[in-house]
Amino acid sequence: MIIVKIGGGKEINLEGIVKDLAELREKFLIVHGANAVRDEIAEKLGNPTKVVTSVSGYSSVLSDERAIDAIMMGYSGIQNKRLVELCQRHGINAVGLSGIDGQLVQGERNKGIRVRQGEKTILLRDYSGKPKGVNKELLELLMDHGYAPVICIPILDENRFAINTENDDIVTVLQQALHAEKIIQLIEAPGFLEDKDDEKTLIPRLSKDELQRREEQVHGRMKRKILALRKLLEDEKTIVMMSDGRSEHPIKDALAGKGTTIQ
Repeated sequence: MIIVKIGGGKEINLEGIVKDLAELREKFLIVHGANAVRDEIAEKLGNPTKVVTSVSGYSSVLSDERAIDAIMMGYSGIQNKRLVELCQRHGINAVGLSGIDGQLVQGERNKGIRVRQGEKTILLRDYSGKPKGVNKELLELLMDHGYAPVICIPILDENRFAINTENDDIVTVLQQALHAEKIIQLIEAPGFLEDKDDEKTLIPRLSKDELQRREEQVHGRMKRKILALRKLLEDEKTIVMMSDGRSEHPIKDALAGKGTTIQ
Protein backbone atom coordinates (compact mmCIF):
# COMPACT_ATOMS: atom_id res chain seq x y z
CA MET A 1 0.00 0.00 0.00
CA ILE A 2 1.10 3.58 -0.72
CA ILE A 3 0.25 6.84 1.05
CA VAL A 4 0.61 9.78 -1.33
CA LYS A 5 0.98 13.23 0.23
CA ILE A 6 0.48 16.06 -2.27
CA GLY A 7 1.65 19.55 -1.44
CA GLY A 8 -0.70 22.48 -1.77
CA GLY A 9 1.42 24.84 -3.88
CA LYS A 10 0.33 26.34 -7.19
CA GLU A 11 3.01 24.55 -9.25
CA ILE A 12 2.08 20.99 -8.29
CA ASN A 13 1.17 18.96 -11.39
CA LEU A 14 -2.08 17.38 -10.20
CA GLU A 15 -2.99 15.94 -13.58
CA GLY A 16 0.42 14.28 -13.94
CA ILE A 17 0.08 12.80 -10.46
CA VAL A 18 -3.37 11.39 -11.16
CA LYS A 19 -2.35 9.98 -14.53
CA ASP A 20 0.49 8.10 -12.82
CA LEU A 21 -1.76 6.88 -10.02
CA ALA A 22 -4.24 5.53 -12.57
CA GLU A 23 -1.55 3.07 -13.71
CA LEU A 24 -0.66 1.81 -10.22
CA ARG A 25 -1.64 -1.72 -9.29
CA GLU A 26 -1.19 -1.14 -5.57
CA LYS A 27 -3.80 0.25 -3.20
CA PHE A 28 -3.25 3.88 -2.33
CA LEU A 29 -4.80 6.83 -0.59
CA ILE A 30 -4.11 10.53 -0.99
CA VAL A 31 -3.57 13.26 1.58
CA HIS A 32 -3.51 16.65 -0.09
CA GLY A 33 -2.77 20.25 0.74
CA ALA A 34 -4.38 23.43 -0.54
CA ASN A 35 -2.46 26.24 1.08
CA ALA A 36 -2.36 28.35 -2.09
CA VAL A 37 -6.16 28.13 -2.53
CA ARG A 38 -6.75 28.72 1.20
CA ASP A 39 -4.56 31.82 1.20
CA GLU A 40 -6.43 33.31 -1.77
CA ILE A 41 -9.78 32.70 -0.06
CA ALA A 42 -8.56 34.05 3.29
CA GLU A 43 -7.37 37.22 1.56
CA LYS A 44 -10.77 37.69 -0.10
CA LEU A 45 -12.49 37.16 3.26
CA GLY A 46 -10.39 39.93 4.75
CA ASN A 47 -8.61 37.61 7.13
CA PRO A 48 -5.17 36.84 5.59
CA THR A 49 -3.39 33.68 6.70
CA LYS A 50 -1.17 34.35 9.72
CA VAL A 51 1.83 32.17 10.58
CA VAL A 52 3.25 32.20 14.10
CA THR A 53 6.45 30.66 15.46
CA SER A 54 6.45 29.10 18.92
CA VAL A 55 9.23 29.73 21.43
CA SER A 56 10.51 26.22 20.66
CA GLY A 57 11.04 27.20 17.00
CA TYR A 58 8.08 25.48 15.28
CA SER A 59 5.94 27.49 12.85
CA SER A 60 2.21 26.97 12.29
CA VAL A 61 -0.86 28.74 10.89
CA LEU A 62 -2.88 30.62 13.50
CA SER A 63 -6.38 29.19 13.08
CA ASP A 64 -9.29 31.27 14.34
CA GLU A 65 -12.90 30.58 13.28
CA ARG A 66 -12.56 32.58 10.06
CA ALA A 67 -9.38 30.68 9.20
CA ILE A 68 -11.29 27.41 9.65
CA ASP A 69 -13.92 28.74 7.21
CA ALA A 70 -11.16 29.39 4.65
CA ILE A 71 -9.79 25.88 5.23
CA MET A 72 -13.20 24.30 4.68
CA MET A 73 -13.70 26.26 1.46
CA GLY A 74 -10.17 25.83 0.13
CA TYR A 75 -9.25 22.32 1.25
CA SER A 76 -12.42 20.24 1.65
CA GLY A 77 -14.28 22.38 -0.88
CA ILE A 78 -12.44 23.49 -4.00
CA GLN A 79 -9.19 21.49 -3.92
CA ASN A 80 -10.62 18.21 -2.65
CA LYS A 81 -13.50 18.10 -5.11
CA ARG A 82 -11.36 19.19 -8.07
CA LEU A 83 -8.88 16.44 -7.23
CA VAL A 84 -11.67 13.86 -6.91
CA GLU A 85 -13.06 15.06 -10.25
CA LEU A 86 -9.63 14.64 -11.83
CA CYS A 87 -9.33 11.12 -10.42
CA GLN A 88 -12.74 10.17 -11.78
CA ARG A 89 -11.80 11.48 -15.24
CA HIS A 90 -8.81 9.12 -15.23
CA GLY A 91 -10.67 6.03 -14.03
CA ILE A 92 -9.86 6.24 -10.31
CA ASN A 93 -13.00 5.79 -8.19
CA ALA A 94 -12.02 8.41 -5.63
CA VAL A 95 -13.97 9.46 -2.53
CA GLY A 96 -13.19 12.90 -1.09
CA LEU A 97 -13.21 13.15 2.69
CA SER A 98 -12.12 15.72 5.21
CA GLY A 99 -11.00 14.55 8.63
CA ILE A 100 -14.38 15.45 10.12
CA ASP A 101 -16.34 13.14 7.78
CA GLY A 102 -17.18 9.88 9.50
CA GLN A 103 -14.77 10.92 12.29
CA LEU A 104 -12.04 9.98 9.85
CA VAL A 105 -9.24 11.75 11.73
CA GLN A 106 -9.65 12.41 15.44
CA GLY A 107 -7.36 14.77 17.29
CA GLU A 108 -6.79 16.87 20.35
CA ARG A 109 -6.90 20.64 20.39
CA ASN A 110 -3.74 22.46 21.37
CA LYS A 111 -3.67 23.92 24.86
CA GLY A 112 -2.07 27.00 23.34
CA ILE A 113 0.92 28.21 21.35
CA ARG A 114 3.60 29.97 23.35
CA VAL A 115 5.03 32.83 21.28
CA ARG A 116 7.24 35.83 21.92
CA GLN A 117 5.63 39.26 21.64
CA GLY A 118 8.27 41.88 22.24
CA GLU A 119 9.87 40.99 25.55
CA LYS A 120 6.90 38.93 26.70
CA THR A 121 5.89 35.31 26.16
CA ILE A 122 2.17 34.96 25.53
CA LEU A 123 -0.16 31.99 25.05
CA LEU A 124 -2.29 31.99 21.87
CA ARG A 125 -5.39 29.80 21.73
CA ASP A 126 -6.85 28.77 18.39
CA TYR A 127 -8.62 25.94 16.56
CA SER A 128 -5.59 23.78 15.86
CA GLY A 129 -4.24 20.57 17.27
CA LYS A 130 -2.67 17.18 16.76
CA PRO A 131 -4.25 14.11 15.15
CA LYS A 132 -4.31 11.15 17.52
CA GLY A 133 -6.04 8.44 15.51
CA VAL A 134 -7.96 7.55 12.37
CA ASN A 135 -11.12 5.65 11.52
CA LYS A 136 -9.28 2.61 10.19
CA GLU A 137 -12.52 0.67 9.67
CA LEU A 138 -13.88 3.33 7.31
CA LEU A 139 -10.64 3.53 5.32
CA GLU A 140 -10.35 -0.23 4.94
CA LEU A 141 -14.03 -0.50 3.99
CA LEU A 142 -13.48 1.99 1.16
CA MET A 143 -10.19 0.57 -0.10
CA ASP A 144 -11.35 -3.04 0.11
CA HIS A 145 -14.25 -2.12 -2.19
CA GLY A 146 -12.10 -0.39 -4.78
CA TYR A 147 -12.38 3.24 -3.66
CA ALA A 148 -9.43 5.59 -3.31
CA PRO A 149 -9.76 7.96 -0.31
CA VAL A 150 -8.71 11.56 -0.96
CA ILE A 151 -8.20 13.14 2.45
CA CYS A 152 -7.75 16.70 3.71
CA ILE A 153 -8.19 18.93 6.75
CA PRO A 154 -9.97 19.92 8.94
CA ILE A 155 -10.04 17.14 11.53
CA LEU A 156 -12.11 16.69 14.71
CA ASP A 157 -10.93 17.60 18.20
CA GLU A 158 -11.97 15.79 21.39
CA ASN A 159 -15.16 17.89 21.61
CA ARG A 160 -16.07 17.31 17.92
CA PHE A 161 -15.06 20.78 16.77
CA ALA A 162 -13.29 21.22 13.43
CA ILE A 163 -9.61 22.07 13.87
CA ASN A 164 -6.59 22.69 11.68
CA THR A 165 -3.57 20.41 11.77
CA GLU A 166 -0.44 19.57 9.79
CA ASN A 167 -0.76 17.12 6.88
CA ASP A 168 2.58 15.64 7.91
CA ASP A 169 0.98 14.63 11.23
CA ILE A 170 -2.07 13.18 9.47
CA VAL A 171 0.24 11.02 7.37
CA THR A 172 1.92 9.82 10.57
CA VAL A 173 -1.32 8.60 12.20
CA LEU A 174 -2.44 7.03 8.91
CA GLN A 175 0.86 5.18 8.73
CA GLN A 176 0.54 4.00 12.32
CA ALA A 177 -2.88 2.53 11.50
CA LEU A 178 -2.30 1.18 7.99
CA HIS A 179 1.45 0.38 7.88
CA ALA A 180 2.01 1.47 4.29
CA GLU A 181 5.18 0.13 2.71
CA LYS A 182 5.78 3.36 0.78
CA ILE A 183 5.04 7.00 1.47
CA ILE A 184 5.42 9.42 -1.43
CA GLN A 185 5.68 13.12 -0.61
CA LEU A 186 5.33 15.44 -3.59
CA ILE A 187 6.61 18.98 -3.12
CA GLU A 188 7.65 22.03 -5.14
CA ALA A 189 11.31 21.01 -5.20
CA PRO A 190 13.36 18.09 -6.58
CA GLY A 191 13.48 16.54 -3.09
CA PHE A 192 15.30 17.27 0.15
CA LEU A 193 17.81 20.03 -0.56
CA GLU A 194 21.07 20.85 1.22
CA ASP A 195 20.37 24.49 0.38
CA LYS A 196 16.65 25.24 0.17
CA ASP A 197 17.33 28.04 -2.32
CA ASP A 198 19.41 25.89 -4.71
CA GLU A 199 17.62 23.05 -6.51
CA LYS A 200 20.95 21.61 -7.60
CA THR A 201 21.75 20.60 -3.99
CA LEU A 202 19.46 17.54 -3.96
CA ILE A 203 20.33 14.92 -1.33
CA PRO A 204 19.51 11.52 -2.90
CA ARG A 205 19.42 9.51 0.34
CA LEU A 206 18.88 10.28 4.02
CA SER A 207 18.93 8.10 7.11
CA LYS A 208 16.97 8.49 10.34
CA ASP A 209 20.13 9.51 12.20
CA GLU A 210 20.90 12.16 9.59
CA LEU A 211 17.37 13.58 9.95
CA GLN A 212 17.83 14.00 13.68
CA ARG A 213 21.05 15.93 13.14
CA ARG A 214 19.42 18.19 10.56
CA GLU A 215 16.39 18.86 12.78
CA GLU A 216 18.71 20.49 15.29
CA GLN A 217 20.05 22.84 12.59
CA VAL A 218 16.81 24.22 11.11
CA HIS A 219 13.89 26.37 12.25
CA GLY A 220 10.28 27.12 11.37
CA ARG A 221 8.22 24.82 9.16
CA MET A 222 11.22 22.76 8.07
CA LYS A 223 11.88 21.83 11.69
CA ARG A 224 8.31 20.55 11.97
CA LYS A 225 8.57 18.60 8.71
CA ILE A 226 11.78 16.84 9.73
CA LEU A 227 10.25 15.85 13.05
CA ALA A 228 7.28 14.33 11.16
CA LEU A 229 9.64 12.41 8.86
CA ARG A 230 11.46 10.96 11.85
CA LYS A 231 8.15 9.73 13.28
CA LEU A 232 7.31 7.98 9.99
CA LEU A 233 10.62 6.12 10.13
CA GLU A 234 9.75 4.58 13.50
CA ASP A 235 8.22 1.84 11.33
CA GLU A 236 11.45 0.29 10.06
CA LYS A 237 9.75 -1.28 7.02
CA THR A 238 8.61 2.09 5.67
CA ILE A 239 10.34 3.91 2.82
CA VAL A 240 9.65 7.62 2.38
CA MET A 241 10.19 9.10 -1.08
CA MET A 242 10.26 12.89 -1.33
CA SER A 243 10.09 14.00 -4.93
CA ASP A 244 9.19 16.80 -7.34
CA GLY A 245 5.45 17.29 -7.70
CA ARG A 246 5.98 19.65 -10.63
CA SER A 247 7.44 17.10 -13.05
CA GLU A 248 5.59 15.45 -15.93
CA HIS A 249 5.38 12.11 -14.08
CA PRO A 250 5.65 12.84 -10.34
CA ILE A 251 4.67 9.38 -9.04
CA LYS A 252 6.75 7.45 -11.56
CA ASP A 253 9.75 9.68 -10.83
CA ALA A 254 9.41 9.15 -7.09
CA LEU A 255 9.18 5.36 -7.45
CA ALA A 256 12.23 5.45 -9.76
CA GLY A 257 14.24 7.16 -7.05
CA LYS A 258 14.57 10.56 -8.73
CA GLY A 259 14.01 12.51 -5.50
CA THR A 260 15.21 11.79 -1.97
CA THR A 261 14.79 8.31 -0.49
CA ILE A 262 14.56 8.31 3.31
CA GLN A 263 14.81 5.13 5.35
